[in-house]
Amino acid sequence: MVGATPRSSDHGSGEVAARSATARGALRGTPRTVGQRWALACFLLPLALTLVQYGKAPSPGALAANAWLNADDTFAERFPAPQFRDRFPTDNETLLLRPLSDFGPKPTAHAEPAPYRVASLEPQVPSQHLAPRDELTTLVSMKSSAFPYFGNNPASEQPFLDIVKGDRRGHRSLSGRVYWQDQTYNDNRVLVHVPENFDVRKPGVIVVFFHGNGATLERDVRDRQLLPQQITDSGVNAMLLAPQLAVDAADSSAGKFWQPDGFKRFMAESAEQFAKLTGDPASARAFAKMPIVIVGYSGGFLPTAFSLDVGGISNRIHGVVLLDAVYGELDKFASWIADNRSGFFVSSYTHYTARHDQDLMRMLRDKGIPIAEGMDQPLRPGSVVFVETGEGITHRDYVTQAWTRNPVKDVLVKMAEAQQATRIAAGAQATGR
Repeated sequence: MVGATPRSSDHGSGEVAARSATARGALRGTPRTVGQRWALACFLLPLALTLVQYGKAPSPGALAANAWLNADDTFAERFPAPQFRDRFPTDNETLLLRPLSDFGPKPTAHAEPAPYRVASLEPQVPSQHLAPRDELTTLVSMKSSAFPYFGNNPASEQPFLDIVKGDRRGHRSLSGRVYWQDQTYNDNRVLVHVPENFDVRKPGVIVVFFHGNGATLERDVRDRQLLPQQITDSGVNAMLLAPQLAVDAADSSAGKFWQPDGFKRFMAESAEQFAKLTGDPASARAFAKMPIVIVGYSGGFLPTAFSLDVGGISNRIHGVVLLDAVYGELDKFASWIADNRSGFFVSSYTHYTARHDQDLMRMLRDKGIPIAEGMDQPLRPGSVVFVETGEGITHRDYVTQAWTRNPVKDVLVKMAEAQQATRIAAGAQATGR
């Protein structure tokens, strides 16, 4: 036993010999009752432990190795708690890997192959004429996703991976904790959800969701926050893209979305992936023109802000929704709102972000931009809405319970209501009513 005081050899040998003789005597007769067997077990167990301890002190080499580990590594590094296991979920939890052909249009009996045709960018093909297709929820690796990222941190203009230990590289977060690149910043997957009735040729929207801290795509975005279900349940012609940010870590780093045109590259690659998943190469062109709504939750404010500021396609962003997410970058949000008066902006908040939301409201009022407080109206172009939620609403559950249950679904429904009202009004003007 480490640290035990060695005993004299005479004392130890005599005690061991005496106990061994007693044990041999006990073994000559077989216990006849349960009580006798139990008594024998209680006698032999401490004897066995005593015998194990004698002569089992660690070698000098083992002690030296232990001292070397204590000098360089913390206890947490030597004996880390199980982490990131949900990057490799069980068979019952993970999304099934299926060939891309499973997601394309289903062939009908005796049907001739459709001729190749360049899709029009206008909604000319009625959805009922399209071949049936299953709902699609899958993970796609994309080189333009947030990570891996080997550039600079724009906040400091220093390398993002600023910690080196042997062959490992890591990033020290604002809290002072080090997250390693191979564990936290090495997942380039994107959660893609395409509802069964989504038609890229009809007016629709692409929802890009930036998750918060301590999240994974399957455990949190899909299963806990129910983003795919909210998209489908809205009934709106919408699909979902949710890139993995820092894996299960208290870190809001934006990775490649920090870079100029980073969001533009992400959406361009998404169009290519969408065409592969649906089996329709021509759909990439229609996808590349479809408007975007960005939803940023909590720590997702940072990639949202930089996508608006330097992403390269702010003209395609028709709406921004922040779910308890105004932790900073107020100037970037205010500038996008002022420069894009045809897009809508919604920020719903708890007491955690109330001060920043109030500061942003003052900035917008100083620019002469009208503000509404409350989500009781359709989301018309140019709407700027702030919604304060009460004490019973928790930050952790905010994506499923904010001003209403399933707030992302509610945003899409109110956006569609506003577009429908606009089309009705335009039709009435055209007919002179």
